[in-house]
Amino acid sequence: MLSKDQRQKRIQDIVARESVSTQAELVERLRAEGIQVTQATVSRDINELRLVRVPVGKGRHRYALAQMAGHQGVEEELGRLFQNFVKDVDRGENILVIRTADGHATGVALLLDRLRRDDIVGTIAGEDTIFLVARTTPEGEELMEELHALMLG
Repeated sequence: MLSKDQRQKRIQDIVARESVSTQAELVERLRAEGIQVTQATVSRDINELRLVRVPVGKGRHRYALAQMAGHQGVEEELGRLFQNFVKDVDRGENILVIRTADGHATGVALLLDRLRRDDIVGTIAGEDTIFLVARTTPEGEELMEELHALMLG
């Protein structure tokens, strides 16, 4: 039986070399390698590994490793994700709520975290919603303007 770390390494290897678009497909690939897992376990692994779903055309997506080189790469990828998958940004004081297409909140939140900005305390992501905590209310206002601009391109 594999440890959690070993299983997650196998998931990263599979996603890096194959086109896997659903959790069920990933479960099948793992089982084909003799690794017995449930879809719930794979779902948790996907979240912990911060895998992102990227478009491959014709409305299809596949899981990918979220790897960005340097701050500029993160900003460019964040802009692309905002234009393609973010539906709305709202704010209450210093907390922003970012709504995404289903399955894309984790990937967007990962990139927001990788910006390592002092005005962002942190993010929490679900399936289609991100809570972003700004350090202050004025910084929350500025962040909201920036994120709206990202949505518009």
